[in-house]
Amino acid sequence: MKGILCRSLEQKLKLTLIYMDSSGRLSQRTIRVIGVREEDVLAFCYMKKQVRTFKQKNILAAHPCQGTLRKGKSI
Repeated sequence: MKGILCRSLEQKLKLTLIYMDSSGRLSQRTIRVIGVREEDVLAFCYMKKQVRTFKQKNILAAHPCQGTLRKGKSI
């Protein structure tokens, strides 16, 4: 998981996440990664329209948003 987060930061790619909050609720988020730390990710969340912190252990899935892959680049 950390690999796709770091590559998204380096290549400035938007990601779609499936995220579970501390109450166990699931949500789908579109984010742009700002920083990757040991246990969490700092990112702009397009749903909330603000910078948010996401716990890496609560990110259930992550993939590049459709149309954001650059030719010749793989995640």
